[in-house]
Amino acid sequence: MPPLMAIEFLCRVADVLSDYLGGLNEDVIKDNFVIVYELLDEMIDNGFPLTTEPNILREMIAQPNIVSKVLSVVTGNSSNVSETLPGATASCVPWRTSEPKYANNEVYVDLVEEMDATINRDGALVKCEIYGEVQVNSHLSGLPDLTLSFANPSILDDVRFHPCVRFRPWESHQILSFVPPDGQFKLMSYRVKKLKSTPIYVKPQLTSDAGTCRVNVMVGIRNDPGKTIDSITVQFKLPPCILSADLTSNHGTVNILTNKTCSWSIGRIPKDKAPSMSGTFVLETGLERLHVFPTFQVSFRIMGVALSGLQIDKLDLKNLPNRPYKGFRALTRAGEFEVRS
Repeated sequence: MPPLMAIEFLCRVADVLSDYLGGLNEDVIKDNFVIVYELLDEMIDNGFPLTTEPNILREMIAQPNIVSKVLSVVTGNSSNVSETLPGATASCVPWRTSEPKYANNEVYVDLVEEMDATINRDGALVKCEIYGEVQVNSHLSGLPDLTLSFANPSILDDVRFHPCVRFRPWESHQILSFVPPDGQFKLMSYRVKKLKSTPIYVKPQLTSDAGTCRVNVMVGIRNDPGKTIDSITVQFKLPPCILSADLTSNHGTVNILTNKTCSWSIGRIPKDKAPSMSGTFVLETGLERLHVFPTFQVSFRIMGVALSGLQIDKLDLKNLPNRPYKGFRALTRAGEFEVRS
């Protein structure tokens, strides 16, 4: 079997369990073991992936709640599986609930992007790319047919689609044609490579002699995206050879955590000054200079803009009784964004 099939299926299992249980860790699985077992029983049959769509699974297996847990304790019946199969399992669109009805028809499309960047010690951009997802939240009656087109689809690489997407229209015209699942789902993911710049800069300077190391880190806006950059934090791990650290900043708060991680929470960059953090490290006895330099992990968030430059052109909807509401949003945040010193 193709290795990617196993990886994709495991990712789908993790997504479904997180969706059902509100998180995924050992304790959550122990507490909801019956539901996990029932979900796996429906998702994989004799070694083959079967029903992996969350919307259909919800019709088959009830989500855990306080009432169902109390009832299972009182009655001794711990099964959450429905007696009847969802109608969609036998239809040509098995990912969609059969004939949902809504008083208000609405569909929301979100572009969610993560910027991965590596900046070397000279401040040069080694790598900068975007991993993005098109997330759709659909509440539409009947069996709607949607067509989504982009203004500049040629910039996209490594595209992956939800099973509802018809591949031929994308292959010939770069148009997404699909019958959406009911509720929230990931329509596609993509990558945009070789970006030329980042929205913010981080400039670390470390100089060491006579057993101490002076550190100074400056943060500022390099390319203004036109929207507010917020939730900015800079983190780095103190090298093992450092005995103590004394750090202060002119904006935001600096905390040194128990695992020797230094976290500088900036929030938003003020207009009147560039945030900077400075201080000293005391090295181990016998060490004159610092030989292991930290790598700075940067995180940020920009609402209302997709830094890849991807733009939605239009969204057409067919087979709907009345005019639906359409909403579009964009969000970019930092992924693996690191600055070497």
